[in-house]
Amino acid sequence: MNLNNFFIPQFGDKKFHAYIIVSCRGFIFFHCFIRLYLQNPSTGLHKQIPLSPFDSKFLTYCVRTNLYGFGYDKSRNDYLVVVLGYESTLANNVFLSHLEVFSLRDNTWKQIEGAHFPCKNATDDYSKQGVLFNGAIHWLAFRYDLYVYVIVAFDLMERKLFQIPLPDHDDFHYQSSYCHLWVFGEFLSLCDVDYENYTTKIWVMKEYKVRSSWNKKLVLPRPDIFPIYSTKNYDIIGTNFYKLVKYNDKGQLLGYHYYRGNLESSCVVMYTESLLSLPGDNDEV
Repeated sequence: MNLNNFFIPQFGDKKFHAYIIVSCRGFIFFHCFIRLYLQNPSTGLHKQIPLSPFDSKFLTYCVRTNLYGFGYDKSRNDYLVVVLGYESTLANNVFLSHLEVFSLRDNTWKQIEGAHFPCKNATDDYSKQGVLFNGAIHWLAFRYDLYVYVIVAFDLMERKLFQIPLPDHDDFHYQSSYCHLWVFGEFLSLCDVDYENYTTKIWVMKEYKVRSSWNKKLVLPRPDIFPIYSTKNYDIIGTNFYKLVKYNDKGQLLGYHYYRGNLESSCVVMYTESLLSLPGDNDEV
């Protein structure tokens, strides 16, 4: 990828970090300051996504607490930006959820009814990615109505929200700061950091949506690995602060590569180059 094609917005004379949310079909979805953007670095195409009607009311607060995702709906040949968030009324302890979808084909936001999950990002880290898997976007989230951590998912074709429970195992100790959702091979997967034993445990859901199918696949011998991708041979590519690391499916280190700077692990995504365009390319900014 030619980094010279990567567009980073400026606001007057101020520069802000670009926080990558996810990559899909050659497009990178990210936010910078309080604005949302899509771009294809291979072609130089970039497009600002307008804030949703709900986000426009609360601006920076929503950017930090909402769950954001981006994916492709093959049934309509459409790309969707998804926002899931909540509004709280502390006086009577009421949490009102909202779910909004921006269609690139229609160039408009639409509120989805029946979003009864008042959720926020489980880690309070607004750069955490929504994970694309099985035609849906998945997030680790905290449900304010039930005060529990769960996986919340949005089906891109059916436009429906659903919930997946976390593993119910004695060996799984969820701490929001040390857990990461990703895809390992053909399975939805969780990375569970165990600082007490200085390890990172990899869990996979062998049968999608079935809680009892969560299984501990392997244990990596470090507590600071952030997996981002697995190869066809189930080798794991991840980050470790300032370097990329590669482990095999036995947990053995195969190699590492230093990269410039000290990027946050959550700002690193797997990217595949493409020459695809977006519906409404004439709206390019």
